[in-house]
Amino acid sequence: MAYGFDTLQIHAGAAPDPATGARQTPIYQTTAYVFRDADHAAALFNLQEVGFIYSRLTNPTVAVLAERIATLEGGQGAVCCSSGHAAQIMALFPLMAPGRNVVASSRLYGGTITQFSQTIKRFGWSAKFVDFDDLEAVKAAIDEDTRAVFCESIANPGGYITDLDAIAAISDEAGLPLIVDNTSATPYLCNPIAHGATLVVHSTTKYLTGNGTVTGGCVVDSGKFDWSASDKFPSLSEPEPAYHGLKFHETFGALAYTFHGIAIGLRDLGMTMNPQAAHYTLMGIETLSLRMQRHVQNAEQVAAWLEGHDAVDYVTYAGLASSPYNGRVAKICPKGAGGLFTVALKGGYEACLKFVDSLEIFSHVANLGDTRSLVIHSASTTHRQLTPEQQEAAGAGPSVVRISIGIEDPTDLIADLAQALDKASA
Repeated sequence: MAYGFDTLQIHAGAAPDPATGARQTPIYQTTAYVFRDADHAAALFNLQEVGFIYSRLTNPTVAVLAERIATLEGGQGAVCCSSGHAAQIMALFPLMAPGRNVVASSRLYGGTITQFSQTIKRFGWSAKFVDFDDLEAVKAAIDEDTRAVFCESIANPGGYITDLDAIAAISDEAGLPLIVDNTSATPYLCNPIAHGATLVVHSTTKYLTGNGTVTGGCVVDSGKFDWSASDKFPSLSEPEPAYHGLKFHETFGALAYTFHGIAIGLRDLGMTMNPQAAHYTLMGIETLSLRMQRHVQNAEQVAAWLEGHDAVDYVTYAGLASSPYNGRVAKICPKGAGGLFTVALKGGYEACLKFVDSLEIFSHVANLGDTRSLVIHSASTTHRQLTPEQQEAAGAGPSVVRISIGIEDPTDLIADLAQALDKASA
């Protein structure tokens, strides 16, 4: 039976605990699991049987979360890990090798740009940043060493919506997987796999958990990519020495990428999600649709008010009719453009700092997707490491403030913004 999203966000992956009958998923706070016998242990270590070995690899609480997110995204499987940044490395790890590159959108979270432009160089990988609205530029950036295409469904910080179908068509033509960061949209607002994505990554820290308590990440595999169609992805198509020559794609089919993420990625990189974090995120996901509806309603109201304020230069929210991305909302995010956007102040850098310091309900934090409304001046914080050109390309210039709209009373939010803008422009 096909269940609706609201049902799946509560029940997918979970069942009453067989030992106690507990209705809520227990926190399995254990490092290891007793084998039935020596043959059982050998079968698990040879990947001949699925089960629990050691919590760096798999844990029953984390497994429920992985299955729930995979189900909501329409994927075959998922691997949960310690943070959104860990999820990005985990996503690239089976695909890349020294000398290989990823073609990435220039409109990404500042930390992702730093990770891709600086840190991954230490692995011998590289990234090419391209304006993903320029489809010809995306095509031109792909070369023989490209192994993936990467973008965000709703880009952080500007709330720009990517034409996923167009980017997926380019990726398919090149025989490459498309990786979509769906953190800002969540599977409630956007389903990247339905638009051609191969892999979906999340910082579960944000909207999926929704309460600002724990960090986490997730990689979801669509199960639709043919890893053996070329020789570009030997980690998945060729014999794996650590498992006596086993070929992941040949052996596990649509679950090849997920099994590799656990059996190789978590085994050797150790970017493990702890069970208590998984529990908090499971609690959050139970109300995901309700929260996202309120985030969108509030964002639409607040963004429209801000756009009409004399101190405001522009607002980037795609839900506004004035946005150049408004036409993509119905196609890519039919339930709304999310709760994240930026506002540019006419007073520039100093006005932004004064504005942020004057807010009372909005919390000044380096986070988004919380039930609380949050604000940050990206150019002086999250995007500080970038060049001025990179900041502008990412939508995080010096006169821009990122706003993550929460689920409070929108009248109160507008009143808080009004008094802060008055002080910033005084």
